[in-house]
Amino acid sequence: MTQAVQAYSYAGPSTLTDGRLGLSTSGGTALSGPRTHPRFFSGLLTEAAPAAAGLLAVADVALARYHQPRPGWTRDPVVTCDGDRLRFESFSACGGVYARLDVLALDGDVLDRGTTNVDVNGPLREALARIGGRDPLHLGVGPDELAVTTLDGAVVEKKVPLPSRWLRGFAEVQVIAVGFDLRAELRGPQVVRFLRSLPRGAGRTVWVAPRGNDLRVSAGPAPGAVCLSGAGRITTLMPLLRFVKALRVYGPAAGQGAGQGAGQAAGQASAWELELPGMRYTLAISPEPWRGFSGEGAVLDDLSTDEVAGDADLVGMLLNFEPSVEIGLLADRSGLPPSRVRAALTQLGTAGRVGYDLHEASHFHRELPYDKEQVAELNPRLTSARALVAAGAVRLEGETAEVTTDGGVRRVRLEAGSCTCPWWFDHAGSRGPCKHVLAARIAARIAARIAARERAGTAATPAEVSG
Repeated sequence: MTQAVQAYSYAGPSTLTDGRLGLSTSGGTALSGPRTHPRFFSGLLTEAAPAAAGLLAVADVALARYHQPRPGWTRDPVVTCDGDRLRFESFSACGGVYARLDVLALDGDVLDRGTTNVDVNGPLREALARIGGRDPLHLGVGPDELAVTTLDGAVVEKKVPLPSRWLRGFAEVQVIAVGFDLRAELRGPQVVRFLRSLPRGAGRTVWVAPRGNDLRVSAGPAPGAVCLSGAGRITTLMPLLRFVKALRVYGPAAGQGAGQGAGQAAGQASAWELELPGMRYTLAISPEPWRGFSGEGAVLDDLSTDEVAGDADLVGMLLNFEPSVEIGLLADRSGLPPSRVRAALTQLGTAGRVGYDLHEASHFHRELPYDKEQVAELNPRLTSARALVAAGAVRLEGETAEVTTDGGVRRVRLEAGSCTCPWWFDHAGSRGPCKHVLAARIAARIAARIAARERAGTAATPAEVSG
């Protein structure tokens, strides 16, 4: 498994002293440019206790490995300031749980907008756990300028591996969430009663469906039900129940998700959102405890289109850490149709540059600590598909294609996206297209483009001929 090494360098540890929470920042990207220790916010958290509990919940996911637990995972949460809120994000070591705390309606000074890592250390965790009541808490995201000038460089350094599988998952969970719909909502005491009734076993899978003003739980799928695979993976919701105002449950829209050809009981991804005073806490859960989001392949069709890389560069230049990315506005500014803007956002999501807010059904701009040049490495199926096209291994036959590989000839149905390879028989499209389907679709687009040029009387470029 390939991996990069991320170096966190902090001007000092994050601290909580005398009602002042100072979150130390590592290198990050801001509107004002790259910053070693960016300062994003200084002001009040009017609801101190739920904010402290929510931040601890995000940090707990960053430290957790829900499938085959073992110690040694020490990743720091990511924070994005977009001018009217703070978003704290993390991703579990096993790649199957994504967490985000959105702190809304900031009361203070927004000093810059951007994204960075924040230090969450042991003493800070202990201090956050002691916060009670609802008294205001002063929050500073980024070190004070005076404090920084008195330090001889960074006093806290961490070097941690970022496996490619983990990086892919952090990106792909956003793309999967785009296909989710709100399926159920509970309010007040019903939320506490329902969540406490769920099984605690990490490997238990249940299905949840609306029943009047409540939710019912069953051991198997039912019409309108949402899958909770590995019920123990939502444990970070429990400490927040004393503050909860509502629970919203999201699942794949009708006709999406696992189960297409593989049986509905195979499991589906889901998302669980708690509404808290002045903030929201969201967990996204992968289809199976052993199956991280990095294997879903949801981004591959969008990334395989010919113009997506250039479109992503153009759209990326138009992003300014907005709290909500409006596709129509980006289409107007870029001159691209909305369908190509959406594909560009997929590319940007794979590069860690956009997330997705289920509550608001919109993307938001942020920058994860890895660059877009890693996209191809993070999607080996797409790399293999392009290599098959370049080697001339694809023969098109109308709506079908033959792809010749070392393992034999694979027959692909272009519109259905099906294939005769063993990988397709194992997953039946529930984890995105196989490399043979991708290769056939890429080759079909190249052929259509060359044919259009021939009809227009212009010569195809070498790039078009080679794919």
